[in-house]
Amino acid sequence: MADKSEKTKARLPRGLADRSAEDIRAVEKMMATIRSVYELYGFEPVDQPMIEYTDALGKFLPDQDRPNEGVFSFQDDDDQWLSLRYDLTAPTARFVAENYDRLPKPYRSYRSGWVFRNEKPGPGRFRQFMQFDADTIGTPGVAADAEMAMMMADVMEALGIKRGDYVIRVNNRKVLDGVLEAIGLGGDQNAGRRLTVLRAIDKLDKLGPEGVRLLLGPGRWDGGEEGEGDFAKGAGLNDAQAEAVLLATARNGQAGQDSSIGANAVYQEGVSELATIEGLVRAAGYGEDRVAMDRSVVRGLEYYTGPVFEAELLAEIPNEDGQIVRFGSVGGGGRYDGLVSRFRGEPVPATGFSIGVSRLMTALKNLGKLDTSDVIAPVVVLVMDKDTESLGRYQKMVAGLRAAGIRAEMYLGGAGMKAQLKYADRRGSPIAVIQGGDERAKGEVQIKDLIEGARLSAEITDNAEWRAARPAQVTVAEGDLVGEVKKILAAQAADRAKGGA
Repeated sequence: MADKSEKTKARLPRGLADRSAEDIRAVEKMMATIRSVYELYGFEPVDQPMIEYTDALGKFLPDQDRPNEGVFSFQDDDDQWLSLRYDLTAPTARFVAENYDRLPKPYRSYRSGWVFRNEKPGPGRFRQFMQFDADTIGTPGVAADAEMAMMMADVMEALGIKRGDYVIRVNNRKVLDGVLEAIGLGGDQNAGRRLTVLRAIDKLDKLGPEGVRLLLGPGRWDGGEEGEGDFAKGAGLNDAQAEAVLLATARNGQAGQDSSIGANAVYQEGVSELATIEGLVRAAGYGEDRVAMDRSVVRGLEYYTGPVFEAELLAEIPNEDGQIVRFGSVGGGGRYDGLVSRFRGEPVPATGFSIGVSRLMTALKNLGKLDTSDVIAPVVVLVMDKDTESLGRYQKMVAGLRAAGIRAEMYLGGAGMKAQLKYADRRGSPIAVIQGGDERAKGEVQIKDLIEGARLSAEITDNAEWRAARPAQVTVAEGDLVGEVKKILAAQAADRAKGGA
């Protein structure tokens, strides 16, 4: 016998989560709805692997021994660096570039899958999570971006989120790019500072204008007060520069009094494209309550080059701790004209939207919009005798139930009848089927209604009620097993429907 000290400790790595049957079914139900909207818009399914060459993800090898800037990486036996995908967009860009000549343009596709972030985990921040994306590649005009925003509004409503409880916010990165250029942050030499500015603005909802002002300037302590938590280095903007950025990215942002910003060509182009998107969505019947132009939307990723969008839930929803919170963003995206282009050396316009599956699922469950109670646990056929002939009879019963489309299983453990019934109860099974030696001799089976049995023991207090109740156990001929099980399941379904009415 192994020494207890030699046992491997069972432990889940930080930033990862196990998934229950309920969560998996809820995700599948939600994704089927999202998929139906994507298909309605003419998008086609496609998939790429979870591992890509590191340089294909846009993360280039730094000077140290391995790339570790947000991606999980390892070296292949041919010394090539490989990484787990950081998102679904970069692999899509690689796939389109590699298969460009055989794909229809525009290329409209969707995909779902796990993505991985080599970042410090925290509450609600995981190292592995699922995204569900749709992308249009090969359309230069903003009509494709307008369509993305409208499709996301349709997704929200298809999932049961009513108008007023969500909004799709739209902005254009060119607006902010023009502001940054006008205040002296243009050019490759300022790329790092521009990214710091973008990430700071992306925290407006969380930190408010004053918190963001610190991140635009000298920096900010996580705890708010000096010395509290980690220190986030700022972008180093002066007061005037920071004020210009905050004015331009306020929800209904303006360029302020600085004529150099209003006259900037990139800024003007961004404002013009936003006006076009607004005209297109309004003409299609999507009001401001569904798709709103909002200068505060930035999106933190550096590869966005034009319109950006965010799906935000406005409803106040209980979180995991029961506190009522405004849930916020459940997805976003934008135009990324440079991602495919860098593989081909020619302009290839692209736009896409990504839904954060786990986050949206949590919101829908808390809103009561993701009910999985229609999944019925299997009927359990108990094993009373373990000789080969008896096991064959039990297995035949299970096969007959399955052939009728009823979920069923034969108990495969080693316990007795009492423990088997406890197992069926833990599984949430609606029915247990019992055939011991006496029943077998008569060609009969006992069928135990576990749902009704639990109700009877919990609720019924006098003999009159007991006599009026549906029987919790019946004995029928073995040949009538499937028909009787169907009858009991139908009665249980009617009770559930009555309870939900």
